[in-house]
Amino acid sequence: MDDPKIALSPAIAPPPFGAYSHGVLVPAGRLLVTSGQLGLGADGDCPADLAEQARLCLATIDAILGEAGAGREHVLRLNAYVTRREDFAVWMKVRDTWLADVAVKPASTLMIVGGFTKAEFLVEIEALAMVP
Repeated sequence: MDDPKIALSPAIAPPPFGAYSHGVLVPAGRLLVTSGQLGLGADGDCPADLAEQARLCLATIDAILGEAGAGREHVLRLNAYVTRREDFAVWMKVRDTWLADVAVKPASTLMIVGGFTKAEFLVEIEALAMVP
């Protein structure tokens, strides 16, 4: 099946720094919006490092997408929030691995924030997807 999304990369914009598109155009579909997902397992366990927390966030997003009949290829935008500037490269590596097999990369934003509801939370990720 052809991917209905179109990656947008205007000539005045620099190339993306990683696995993301500057914009994504979708002609039709149903909109799926996730809440921000924290790096918690179903048992409530929170790993100490950001990479593991990010993988848990994305695994939960995978489950939400699946429940809606969608997959990573339907994600239009990822918003990630981290508490430490030095985690920028770690987040990008986890995100890029998660999106490795996705042809049209979603738009992506990363913000450094002062913290979350509990000090052990290092990352929160939310997604916007178009379900066919």
